[in-house]
Amino acid sequence: MDLQYKTAFVTGAGSGIGKASALHLAAAGARVIVHAHKDDETRATVDEIVRRGGDAFGFTADIRDDQGFGQALAHALSQSGRLDIVVANAGINGVWAPIDELKPAEWDNTINTNLRGAYLTLHLTVPHLKRAGSGSIVIISSINGTRVFSHGGASAYSTTKAGLLALGQMTALELAKHRIRVNVICPGKVDTEIDENTQARSTAETSEPAEYPEGRIPLTDGKAGSSDDIADMVVYLASERARFITGTPVWIDGGQSLLVG
Repeated sequence: MDLQYKTAFVTGAGSGIGKASALHLAAAGARVIVHAHKDDETRATVDEIVRRGGDAFGFTADIRDDQGFGQALAHALSQSGRLDIVVANAGINGVWAPIDELKPAEWDNTINTNLRGAYLTLHLTVPHLKRAGSGSIVIISSINGTRVFSHGGASAYSTTKAGLLALGQMTALELAKHRIRVNVICPGKVDTEIDENTQARSTAETSEPAEYPEGRIPLTDGKAGSSDDIADMVVYLASERARFITGTPVWIDGGQSLLVG
């Protein structure tokens, strides 16, 4: 129970990496504040944590809305009384399309959800971590935009993921004097539902053909990783075992990005 007596806040915890992170943090002893963008997802994650013997409650809000998200988070933090761990995970793949076909509203939706959402998460939670005298922030980025640039049409998505790495490293230095650690996880292909929600148009036109060795993910002979693989690292980075690690990107992809970067 490495995280006993700690309180963690996880955005986008209704499914995928966010949900797995919330479950693993609770299993490690943390009280978890669950955020999702749909009420049924929020309730489902909270209920699963409680069924497993953990402690959790949650709220539903649009992470792009500074007022609505901020008010809901403030209310949740008033209930928890403290905050020690923040997992900035909420994000979308959005629309993947050639840059001259990608509409401004589509670009803005991806940027606002992934980058503005992460900014607001840190902006609103850091004062609470400062009051606690220490803390751990884990930002979920991607191999796209940090090591991989070959996925056609992913300019908006990859821009946000590159920005999240920069945000993590900038704030790691900024917050170090407050004993707040900030690290960034960059997953490769993971068996979540986010790929199913990608809207793609004319991406073949923008992709650069490449010859890959057999097995796009070397460690698993092409098999995607799991959300649990990412959640295990979230718990580690949130714990005192990672007490001297900050500003560090961790690529969890089975070696995938070493082939296609």
